[in-house]
Amino acid sequence: MDAATLKALQAPLKEQYRNDPAAAIITLKATGKTGEDISCNIETGRKLVAAGLHPATGGSGLLACSGDLLLEALVACAGVTLKAVATAIGVEIRNAAVVAEGDLDFRGTLGVSKEVPVGFSRIRLEFVVDSPATAEQLDSLLKLTERYCVVYQTLKAGAVVEGRVVRRGT
Repeated sequence: MDAATLKALQAPLKEQYRNDPAAAIITLKATGKTGEDISCNIETGRKLVAAGLHPATGGSGLLACSGDLLLEALVACAGVTLKAVATAIGVEIRNAAVVAEGDLDFRGTLGVSKEVPVGFSRIRLEFVVDSPATAEQLDSLLKLTERYCVVYQTLKAGAVVEGRVVRRGT
């Protein structure tokens, strides 16, 4: 896809959202059902992903870990955003790899220490690109990718997350 095609696809959407801001508010949804042992089967729209405990918390390592899935969502979003931004601003990217690494202290997750937070303490996102672009163009590409990547911005800024239990059956 080239910049003109991307802009042509997005122009009517941008216009619609300017004229009707409520039309831009979309609720995305992910669903899963608990499975055998300690697992949850996630419906991704493409295939079923079985998630379970990480080996550091007693899992076998045969199921996807939710922490890995979070990093994979970041990589997916950042990679798509990188390509879209590069296309829109005319920066040639011949090839790119996106790597996300996150540091966890499992003492928090396992309740070993109440002083240790549950969750990632640091996430690093790296883009390894094959591109003839200048350093300035790559700096701009990184800034714009960070700015427009939904998962990156959600993790960086935080989101209001609410939990509830709904009783069904019985």
